[in-house]
Amino acid sequence: MTNERCDTDDTFEGDGHELEALTSELDDLHHDVGLPAMRDATSALRATSRRTFLLGAGAAAAAGVGLLATGAADPVPAGASGRRVATTPRRGAGRAFPPAGLTGDLAVAAVAASLENLAVYAYDAGLSAAHAGKLGTVPPAVATFASTVKGQHQQHAAAWNAVLKSHGKAPVTLTNPGLTPTVDSDLATVTDVTGLAELALTLETIAAQTYQVETARLKGSAAVGLSSSIQPVEMQHIAILYYVLGKYPGTQTASGTPLAFGPTSQAV
Repeated sequence: MTNERCDTDDTFEGDGHELEALTSELDDLHHDVGLPAMRDATSALRATSRRTFLLGAGAAAAAGVGLLATGAADPVPAGASGRRVATTPRRGAGRAFPPAGLTGDLAVAAVAASLENLAVYAYDAGLSAAHAGKLGTVPPAVATFASTVKGQHQQHAAAWNAVLKSHGKAPVTLTNPGLTPTVDSDLATVTDVTGLAELALTLETIAAQTYQVETARLKGSAAVGLSSSIQPVEMQHIAILYYVLGKYPGTQTASGTPLAFGPTSQAV
């Protein structure tokens, strides 16, 4: 891995060509491994009886995710290849969670969808700010990474929403009302690539740690499979964001000390 910095932006600690390669590998692995695993898990969940699925573990109330939803979503929509991608979610703030009637694994599905929606919202806001020239010079490789990751989060949210819909529940299209105000506040202070990467890193860490906790609590094997197929992708996002920030690309403390095991203190 080269240590040469991108010449176009002093706030980007990595190399543009290396970041492009990392993004390409991320997207290839997502399509070759992640998406098939998500499809298998979603199909299995659809085949599970509603009564059995609702017996799953809960523990979602602490997430504070307020979500109402309308419309339908394909289980795994994609992007540039021509497959349909879910639209950017609407902001959610001040709404109660969980929605009435969601318990067990379905409540976890709603939490997961809301966190994925929030990531889509944040990446979309960051890309919009970059296009408007509010972040200074943004290397093309950084924009490509953000667009790629945004699409993967849309696919993750759609997979969880397909589960909710298949059990007669409304898909979740709003962002986490507990976290959205903080994200909005942080976005208002972001002025460069570094600030945006730090914010994205926080959101990816929250999502990855939440999946790590909830996967162990889920009762249905198919639900475990879906969660387990998504959590490693979030960890890949984290590793590349650390690279963008010029840091060791692995789980670490705030001071940069590598950790052997991933913490769960930021799980919702």
